[in-house]
Amino acid sequence: MHGISRRSVSAIRPQRNPRTAARQVPRRLETMHSSPSQPLLKAVLWDMDGTLVDTEPYWIAAERELVESHGGTWSHHQAMQLVGQSLLHSAAVLQAAGVRLEAREIVDTLSAQVIAQVRKEVPWRPGARELLDQLHEAGIRCALVTMSEGPLAGVVVESLPKPYFEFMVTGDTVTHGKPHPEAYLTAVERLRLEDPSVSIHHCVALEDSIPGATAAIASGVITVGIPHQVPLPEHPQMIMWPTLVGRAAPDLQQLVADRFAAANLLEGAN
Repeated sequence: MHGISRRSVSAIRPQRNPRTAARQVPRRLETMHSSPSQPLLKAVLWDMDGTLVDTEPYWIAAERELVESHGGTWSHHQAMQLVGQSLLHSAAVLQAAGVRLEAREIVDTLSAQVIAQVRKEVPWRPGARELLDQLHEAGIRCALVTMSEGPLAGVVVESLPKPYFEFMVTGDTVTHGKPHPEAYLTAVERLRLEDPSVSIHHCVALEDSIPGATAAIASGVITVGIPHQVPLPEHPQMIMWPTLVGRAAPDLQQLVADRFAAANLLEGAN
C-alpha cells in the first residue's frame, strides 16, 4: 500500500514459496569482496507506491470511500499512517475505523479500486522511468520490492515499455511486511540465484516511506530515501535525495563504491 506484455509477466511473477511461513528470513550476506573487473553496483531494488508511481492518492480515495460507506470518517492524518505499511496492517486499521469486513475482503476491495485507476492512468513519479531506462541500458538488474500485491504490481509493470524488472517481491509473497526486512532479504536471495557474488553491499534500495526505509536499512542494503507523502527522518545509514529527477546510474554506482571504500578503510584501521 502506501504496499510488460502478457508474454513477459510470467518472467517477473512474484515469488511464491509454500514454505515461506515455515522457513526463517534469509540471512544477511556480509561479504564485502568484489573483483576489480566487476561493477560494484549489481542491482537496484525499487519500492513501488510513492517511489516508482504516485498511487497514494488512489489508495487514500479508496480508503475514504470504504470507511464512509460503513458510516465512519477518514482523515488525511489517518491515511498518512498507512503509507508504506503492509495491506493486512492497513486492513486492521480500517477495521478499527469502523469497516465491518474481513481483512482479506478489505484488501481485495481497495486493491480492485486502485487497479482500476492505474489502468486508466499510471501516475509515474518524476525521474523514475528515466532512471529505470538508464539502468536497463547499463545492464544493471532491477527488482520491484513492494507491499502491494501481485495483481496491482503486475498492472504497473505491464505498462512499462521494456522488461525493466527481473522479478517482483510483493506483499502477498512474504510472511512479514515492511518495516520487517524479509522482502529485501528475499530479493537479494533471488538475485544470488543468478549471480552468487551478489551481496547486500552490491544492492541499492529506493524508498519513500518510513516503513520501507526501515526495512531496507535493516536488511543491510544501501538505502536511498526519496521523501514524498511523508517526511523521512535523518538516519546515518540512509542517503537522502529530494527527487529522482536528474539521477543516473553513476550516482548509484558511487554509493556502492563509497560503501566498499569505507569498509576498506575500516579494515585498514584494524
